Amino acid sequence: MMEDLKPRVEKLLERYRSQGLKIVTAESCTGGLVAGILTSIGGSSDVVDCGFVTYSNESKQMLLGVSADILETHGAVSRECAMAMVAGALDHSSAEIAVSVTGIAGPNGGSLEKPVGLVHFACGTKNNITYRGQRFGDIGRESIRLAAVGVALEMLEAQVP
Repeated sequence: MMEDLKPRVEKLLERYRSQGLKIVTAESCTGGLVAGILTSIGGSSDVVDCGFVTYSNESKQMLLGVSADILETHGAVSRECAMAMVAGALDHSSAEIAVSVTGIAGPNGGSLEKPVGLVHFACGTKNNITYRGQRFGDIGRESIRLAAVGVALEMLEAQVP
């Protein structure tokens, strides 16, 4: 599945390269898969600045500056956290555009309010962050993670015409 994404990623990187833009990723449930697919293409270092894998709440706070209030009030799997992850990634990198992914890949950890397969995404610049929530359903851990990579790429694609 990841191999299937490479032609799409090559086009995405070329679009960013042609505009002189850099990307930073802030990932939780995908564990670095977005950064991994972006950097699987030779020459990606002129587009990909860095990636943060912030799996724990503590790392979200320490590395991205996500506030304890957001985590206590809304949780790590929330719109608010995804938006804060983008803002923090931009603040802690030299990239112009960030994408974040936080969710519940399962098989455990879900609840009625936040079921397995719920993933929150944010993407944008310091001045304009867009949000997307997705419920993939309990389709299996790897399928959720791969589907989340696809949405993250889609959001990055939408940032650059």
